[in-house]
Amino acid sequence: MARERIQIRKIDNTAARQVTFSKRRRGLFKKAEELSILCDAEVALIVFSSTGKLFHFSSSSMKDIIEKYNMHSSNLQESVQQPLDLNLENNKLASLSKKVAETSLQLRQMRGEELEGLSVDELQQLEKNLEAGLHNVLQRKGEQFIEQVNELQRKGLELMQENTRLRYQMQVLQMSSVGKQVMNDTENVLTEDGQSSESVMTASNTGGSQDYDDSSDTSLKLGLPYSGSN
Repeated sequence: MARERIQIRKIDNTAARQVTFSKRRRGLFKKAEELSILCDAEVALIVFSSTGKLFHFSSSSMKDIIEKYNMHSSNLQESVQQPLDLNLENNKLASLSKKVAETSLQLRQMRGEELEGLSVDELQQLEKNLEAGLHNVLQRKGEQFIEQVNELQRKGLELMQENTRLRYQMQVLQMSSVGKQVMNDTENVLTEDGQSSESVMTASNTGGSQDYDDSSDTSLKLGLPYSGSN
């Protein structure tokens, strides 16, 4: 008799489900062991029952097999991610290239080039854009002029203040120089007056002695008796 195939679905009876789990688990582990031996393969099985109990089988170290699996899985994800990233970069590059081309065309049209394919409405819109741009340029130019004028005025005020300060310093120096000169002149005058008085006294003394000597000489020449007093 042919073996009846059972329907693959969850067994509702708990006891029957547990018996089937035990039988199938042992058969599964046996097949895994046979596969590892016959094919020289590294096999690891991890099974949790419906009650949460752990059952496992490994042809070698379970830790080594899991580490090898994690490494292979990481490399696989990277190999899958690289084409995705490359496609994304290609899409970004294509989008940027398109924007660059559109912007370059707009710039050339702003310079009055390549206007043949534009409609009247597009030309009018371009004219409005140019007028708005020119208005902004003139406005900014005026602001720059005002800023430069204000800066020159500020520098001019600083120069005037510096000039006033220097003139004040010059006046102070001149007043100090004049005061020193007046003091020197006064000292010279006092020195000259002292010398004059001394000279007068010296001349007077000298003149008196000379007069006395002349009278004695005269008396001797006349043959008159000389007396020291009259």
